[in-house]
Amino acid sequence: MKNLNLKKVLFLAIGIIGLVFLIGYAGSIGEEVKAGEIVVIQKPVSGELSVHTKPGWVWQHFGIATHYKKSFQFWFTKPTEKDGVDNSIKVRFNDGGYANISGSVRVDLPLDQVAILNLHTKFGSQEAIEHQLVKTVLEKSIYMTGPLMSSAESYAEKRNSLLSYIEDQATQAVYKTVTKTIKTIDPISGAEKTTSVVEIVVNNNMPQRQEKSPISETHIKLSGLALNSIDYDATVEKQISAQQQAVMQVQTAIANSKRAEQDALTAAKQGEASAAKAKWDQEVIKAKVLTEAQQELEKQKLATQQAVLYKQQLILEGEGEATKQKLIMKRMVP
Repeated sequence: MKNLNLKKVLFLAIGIIGLVFLIGYAGSIGEEVKAGEIVVIQKPVSGELSVHTKPGWVWQHFGIATHYKKSFQFWFTKPTEKDGVDNSIKVRFNDGGYANISGSVRVDLPLDQVAILNLHTKFGSQEAIEHQLVKTVLEKSIYMTGPLMSSAESYAEKRNSLLSYIEDQATQAVYKTVTKTIKTIDPISGAEKTTSVVEIVVNNNMPQRQEKSPISETHIKLSGLALNSIDYDATVEKQISAQQQAVMQVQTAIANSKRAEQDALTAAKQGEASAAKAKWDQEVIKAKVLTEAQQELEKQKLATQQAVLYKQQLILEGEGEATKQKLIMKRMVP
């Protein structure tokens, strides 16, 4: 009887232990793979890894499940009122100016098992991929892009190049560069100065790379890089503002010069037009006077002709009367 009770207690204890075990590890029996996720499961004891990309439930075998996003937007932004955390990336340009770049990039993880296991083995978590891989690559790309231009150039004529250089180096690998010393004209003072510029090493019209890109090696795809803002330090802001004013003054002077030239041409053309008009006005007056004189002359000629005809008429009439009188006299004389 005693042994029977002991067995019951033993079975009850085993049952309780088993129940506790099931409750404690119930979450390790199965794992849900969501549509936008990749799940890597590491089995206990053997440490065997399995990759799951299709949505649904899979057996976890009491192992460790690590979730990754198939695609996500990685942000590197300046502090906001909400969190106050500065995730922007600093860049230094070849003129010594600084700026903080904010933006985002689309990240797509590979879906083949070998590439996923490689990522999992190297980084082990979503957070590590974002900060140890993606952010590090972006920081290096932005750092290596800065020396390729000045602060003012990044603000104006090379702003599109800034974006394309960062994206290209992030996806393909950083450029090989060479530093050269050149003489330039300061846009504000107009004085000549010596400047060091960094140029990309090119071979057969293709930029040369320093190393393989960690992004391409891990088969991650970066796309849609967008820069939301470039916040320059106060010194650079003043310099850019001064350069903009200088450029605007030059453009205004050029515009005024062109306007003056156009006004001069317009005045000359207007003068020519006025002179031509005056000339034609005189010609019109002259033609009118000549016409009137011609008309008067024609009148006088007509009056003279009429007088001559009238004279001839009187003479003929007189001669006719005289002849008539003579004939009368002859008849009267016997």
